[in-house]
Amino acid sequence: MGSKSISEVGVDDLVQAGLTTEEATGFQRVLKDSLSCTKGSDPSEVWRHLVARRVLKPWHPHGLHQLVYYSVYAHWDVSSKGPPPYWFPSLYHSKDTNLGRLMEKHGPSLLGPLYKDPITSYSLFQKFSVEHPEVYWSIALKELSVSFQEEPKCILDKSDKSKHGGSWLPGAVLNIAECCLLPTSYPRKDDDSLAIVWRDEGSDDSSVNLITLKQLREQVISVAKSLDAMFSKGDAIAMDMPMTANAVIIYLAIILSGLVVVSIADSFAPKEIASRLHVSQAKAIFTQDFILRGGRKFPLYSRVVEAAPDRVIVLPATGSNTGIQLREQDMSWGDFLSSVGTRSRKYSPCYQPVDSLINILFSSGTTGEPKAIPWTHLSPIRCSSDFWAYMDIKVGDVVCWPTNLGWALGPFILFTCFLSGAVLALYHGSPLGRGFGKFVQDASVTKLGTVPSLVKTWKNTQCMKGLDWTKIKSVASTGETSNVDDDLWLSSQAYYKPVIECCGGTELASSYIQGSLLQPQAFGAFNTATMTTSFVIIDEHGNPYPDDQACTGEVGLIPLYLGASDRLLNADHEEVYFKGMPLYKGMRLRRHGDIINRTVGGYFIVQGRADDTMNLGGIKTSSFELERVCDRADDSILETAAVSVSPIGGGPEQLVMFVVLKNGYDAEAENLRTKFSKAIQSNLNPLFKVSAVKIVHEFPRTMSNKLLRRVLRDQLNREFSIQSKI
Repeated sequence: MGSKSISEVGVDDLVQAGLTTEEATGFQRVLKDSLSCTKGSDPSEVWRHLVARRVLKPWHPHGLHQLVYYSVYAHWDVSSKGPPPYWFPSLYHSKDTNLGRLMEKHGPSLLGPLYKDPITSYSLFQKFSVEHPEVYWSIALKELSVSFQEEPKCILDKSDKSKHGGSWLPGAVLNIAECCLLPTSYPRKDDDSLAIVWRDEGSDDSSVNLITLKQLREQVISVAKSLDAMFSKGDAIAMDMPMTANAVIIYLAIILSGLVVVSIADSFAPKEIASRLHVSQAKAIFTQDFILRGGRKFPLYSRVVEAAPDRVIVLPATGSNTGIQLREQDMSWGDFLSSVGTRSRKYSPCYQPVDSLINILFSSGTTGEPKAIPWTHLSPIRCSSDFWAYMDIKVGDVVCWPTNLGWALGPFILFTCFLSGAVLALYHGSPLGRGFGKFVQDASVTKLGTVPSLVKTWKNTQCMKGLDWTKIKSVASTGETSNVDDDLWLSSQAYYKPVIECCGGTELASSYIQGSLLQPQAFGAFNTATMTTSFVIIDEHGNPYPDDQACTGEVGLIPLYLGASDRLLNADHEEVYFKGMPLYKGMRLRRHGDIINRTVGGYFIVQGRADDTMNLGGIKTSSFELERVCDRADDSILETAAVSVSPIGGGPEQLVMFVVLKNGYDAEAENLRTKFSKAIQSNLNPLFKVSAVKIVHEFPRTMSNKLLRRVLRDQLNREFSIQSKI
């Protein structure tokens, strides 16, 4: 992986990494002492030992963490060993995880003498859950605060052959919002238990605000009663606002009263808002007058009104009064709450069959009409169970993941906290700066969620320097492909706690692959399919690779999947997810669209979407692989995007690298082209070369921050077309 091994690192190297000469001398002494205990050991054992002894501290310069990590693994052969691990489960702690505890209790009876312990037997237990999903779900459901008004007739009914994914929990009747709000003996949730902690941006030195379970329930009921007075059961009610405590209350109230949430991200333009209101036939929309973020004030109500909704209920971003003039048919938050007067705190939720609609979410596509994906009461059960199992969210945890209820991740984390007894931590402002980091510290966050672009910003701006994040037990990351060096920085902030990678989809209501606390972790890699989930990797001819073979191809999901969509509100579900997919063991595989690499050692690395692969000189490769190499080719680079285009008139695809530079840096495109070509040829394939480099200010992205290589490719094709005409 590098040139200099850890035993060769000298004082000069340590000074270059950011230490003073005195600090470097002391650190080298500690390092040599630690290395003396691991002579002749495998590099992974050396790294495990250094981390266990806390040789590297969160306050050490990032250059030092880089130097030690890359020197330990300098001679690690990725091609024969797979990605180098940085985190290792201990047997003691594995038995204290949610999934480990469940395995210890049920593993011996389900697996017999084959069961050893949560680490040794994890893969066997996951495979058992795939082969016997009814058994797994009957156990896992008891771990969440899910209560039925009418019990399901069974776990899975496969008699309806038109439903590829089966019918789950048929006959069950419940209200999943009520399940979030009621006290339970297991998981332990009392009326006085904390439910939400929050802070407004700009109030960094104030105490965090607290909402107990009882307070949350009472506020949700108050909103639900006002909703009942204005709307009919089944009406769609949109939300377009930041994920504040009030937004969470409104979201739960809509579901509690038998209405349907329409999720709209607060970053959308009026046209995008209008299309979602039209598709969902929303009767009203909740929003704020403004968004306060990064010390600036952005209009939101005016943007929503431009989309011409029937009725808008407007919350003030600050204070108790909205700072704008409303349309005649719209109403303020205060007027909405007072519309039903004072009444009893008792409330009868709307109980529904388990497959009833509770939330309409949308794909993040940017062309044509976005896909309207329906969530039912099953969806929260699925996402909560997966986060319970893999993020190990439990009573006592404080969970913070900056997101929005307009994207699936917002409901994911909301339901997981309230169904597992954890505390939801909300920062009302921008997560990009130090204010957010101080909230993480002051709220004693134990489980932090991120997206890779956030981590890159934190690392590059050094805005979190001096904060104490050591209460964090694990971090989760999703949304795009993680950068190894950024994750190295993130993990180091809490003494190398694991960064759990999550990859799934709105239409699955979950992740299909994850990092696991019962298996060693490698940066930027996944190490397991989630419980009851199975998939194959298929080649370009639709043939599955053997399960134990290192390979790269498109994901084909085994369709039996609790929580996965079985319809779309504005598109043909069959055509979108199943048409053209191969049969596997008599079942039509479900399309997901990811290209993934299964490495030696059994890790998975997502290499982009099916349309992000390219053919260079007859060799298929992914944009992700090329970007990973080029991101490290020069200090000036913030991020890269790899795109290939076919020249007008035919010929092999040409590789073009788009580049965004770090603030304050300058670089010549031709100089970068040479560096990129050398890096790609030495790390990937000597036959690959970069045809051109284009330096841009920023990359086009979807509203959920996914890189739009297609837009860059279209831009290149237009340029090629113009040049050919000239």
